[in-house]
Order: sequence, then structure tokens, then C-alpha cells
Amino acid sequence: MPLFLPPNDYPRLRIVHSFEELLSTRFEHGVNALCWQRDLKGDFEEVLEALGPGEGIRPLDEDSLGALTLSENGKSAVALLLEDQRLLQAHGLNPNLDCIYNYTRDSQEEPVPTDVYSFHADSAPVEADTFLCSYTAPSSQALRNEEAIRCVDVEGIRTRLLQEFGGSEGPAFEEFLQDRCYHLHYAAAPQARPFSFGTGNLWRIAVEYPGSPVPPCIHRAPPTHPGQAPRLLLIS
Repeated sequence: MPLFLPPNDYPRLRIVHSFEELLSTRFEHGVNALCWQRDLKGDFEEVLEALGPGEGIRPLDEDSLGALTLSENGKSAVALLLEDQRLLQAHGLNPNLDCIYNYTRDSQEEPVPTDVYSFHADSAPVEADTFLCSYTAPSSQALRNEEAIRCVDVEGIRTRLLQEFGGSEGPAFEEFLQDRCYHLHYAAAPQARPFSFGTGNLWRIAVEYPGSPVPPCIHRAPPTHPGQAPRLLLIS
């Protein structure tokens, strides 16, 4: 997977060159993903090694990171992690900085898995964006809107959902889908080309909310495998 796609390959993506541009650029004309592409210095893998093994999601803060025994390169990585967190906080955001060993997965028997390993759109009742940065591989992944199919529109899945609902098509069924967030999850179309957000890049992606001028950015957490290293992720 490429680290990012140039705008002529993915017109919904715009590359920006500063945090200020990342904040100020409007989502319009179909653009629903902004990438501040960066080459961060510091040994983020050393930070993971110092954190050690674990399960689930481990929140990180200045105290927990400051307690690690690190080389100068590791300390540089910690300084960058905390600086990004402060940068977002200074603009009224509430970013979470985490070491992610694994997320909880839905049963594969579910007609529509709704965990973060499924391609999905974030949603909010009011205007909002999602900011995220993967500091270590594997990084978050995205899917072009034109190459995504809502899971609830896949014929076999919709039939199963109607059976689960116990009724027929109509407003009540649509409400059932929304209550369970089924409508926010997507399947990749045949020949789809998912792409990686890359490491070190700070992204701002569009969220589904009433009146949004653009479709939401469809993305997911990267699939995990036994023995795979954890991830360092900032998300707001």
C-alpha cells in the first residue's frame, strides 16, 4: 500500500503543508481527507519496546512516557508525541494518545461487524472532524468512496438484517440500522484499492453529520496478526 495517494489519483485527498493549513482548509468540492505529510525524527519503535507487552488499549500521557528509560532518539519520539497532543489540545480538541495492542473484534457471525477493523465512517450529531496520526506501522487504512459499498446495501447482508429486524423495509427498519450503526460500515468493491495513511502523517478526515458538504472518509484500523507489534496512535 502506498503511504499516500497524490490528489490526481484520489481527488478527495488534499495534501497540506502545515498544521495551520490542516485546520483552515475547508472540506468542499468532494474533498474529504487532508494530509499533513511529515517525516518525523525519533525512535518510536524504541518507545513501543520500552512500553512492553500488553492487551487492549493503553492510554499514554506525559507521566507514563516520562517514566520510560529511553535513548536520546527515544526521548525525541516522546517529545514529538506530546507536542502533537498539545498542538491539538491548544485548538480545543481532546486527543487520545494510545499504545494499541489490539481492539475488541465482533463475532464473524455478525451480519455486519461494527468494530474498527471494518471499513467505516465516523459520525456525529453536529459538525465535527476526526484527526489521527499513526506513528508506527501498520497504519490506519482508507477506502475511496467510489470503491465502497454500504454493507446494508449488499443483498445477502440486507436479507439477514431484515430477518434480524423481524419486519419489512421502511422507516422502522432504517432506524434499526442506524441504532446499531450498521449504516456506517462498508465493504470494498471488487478491484478496490485501499490505501495506507502512512506513518508520521497527521490527517484530518470528514465525518458524517447532518448537513455535511462532503461524504465521510471511509477508513479502518489495520488488521492485526498474532505476534504483531502494537501501534502508537493519536486520535481526536
